[in-house]
Amino acid sequence: MRIGVFLVAAGFPGRRPGEVLRDTVEAVAAAEDAGFDDAWIAEHHFMSYGVCPSAVTLAGVALGRTSRIRVGTAVSVLSTRHPVDLAEQAAVLDQVSGGRFTLGVGRGGPWVDLEVFGTGLARFERGFAESLDLLCAALGRETVTADGEFFRFREVPMVPAVRLRPVVACTSPETVTLAAERGLPMLLGMHIGDEEKAAMLRHYRQTAVRPPAAGGPGGRGGRESRGAGGSVAGPAGPLLPRHVAAVVGHVGDSTAQVVEELREAMPQWLEPGLAGYVPVDGRARPRRDIPAYVDFLCDAHPVGSAGHCVERITRTAEVTGLRHLMLMVEGAGDQARTLENIRRLGAEVLPRVRDRLPSSRRAPASG
Repeated sequence: MRIGVFLVAAGFPGRRPGEVLRDTVEAVAAAEDAGFDDAWIAEHHFMSYGVCPSAVTLAGVALGRTSRIRVGTAVSVLSTRHPVDLAEQAAVLDQVSGGRFTLGVGRGGPWVDLEVFGTGLARFERGFAESLDLLCAALGRETVTADGEFFRFREVPMVPAVRLRPVVACTSPETVTLAAERGLPMLLGMHIGDEEKAAMLRHYRQTAVRPPAAGGPGGRGGRESRGAGGSVAGPAGPLLPRHVAAVVGHVGDSTAQVVEELREAMPQWLEPGLAGYVPVDGRARPRRDIPAYVDFLCDAHPVGSAGHCVERITRTAEVTGLRHLMLMVEGAGDQARTLENIRRLGAEVLPRVRDRLPSSRRAPASG
């Protein structure tokens, strides 16, 4: 069982963005010290929900501050980026970190980012598959060329050339299908529960048309990958993608105390943060009942005493077959409490989970 931390770089009221970014790097270093396997950094633009506009850049800083832990993006928004540019940045981090970087990408949304960066609504609505294929080509070949609707250019060498496969954020049947058809591992969000995650994994298995290449998607070709997008053995022997899912992870002395802590803190971040999603075309923005959403997060995820967190993670693994989770640890909105949370999860929860769910256990439902 692999467990990482998920860092949104959440802009809680009263916290300056620069302070949050520095604290995010500190949290990655604390996660390494606490024994986590990896750390994942989110990317958002023009909003307080998350104040990191370049997950790749901040991942590079975090990799420079650490020596063991893997660092990934969750996710880099592909609809606002040129895939080859993103591939070049991922290649640099892969090379200088000794293979500790994992690139997670997502489609994003119909937000104002598309207008600001000039990629347009069409890239979001029908360009994700083309963008993803070009990204995979740039991460897996010596040279790359394109002749599509959105990208068209002559053949050029990739320098440095690497063998990486991205992890794909999947929030709909369409993106699950895209990932499955390409043998790429999925990143599932914390906004859905175990049963919905299990359903997406079933859809992936039913859609997948070929096993991933040796080395595993998301990892480095030509050698075993222990990264987020590595592989696990299935019941018949072939390598299967190691999917990863985000959950809230918050531990304390009692479940009641921890739930109350998040019920008080998280709405202060979520209310203004989610309001920052501005559609580029004036379409109605989906709205959440924030208190109800926080209640869902506390009920569905490892939020509570150490024992409760162990039981919840175990249940998620058993229901879904997942053997890789990332825990969102910033829910209290206070850096001292975030660092305490990371330390206590590492000391009180991770060892017990790994005893129950060793990484050698086969996980047929996850691929």
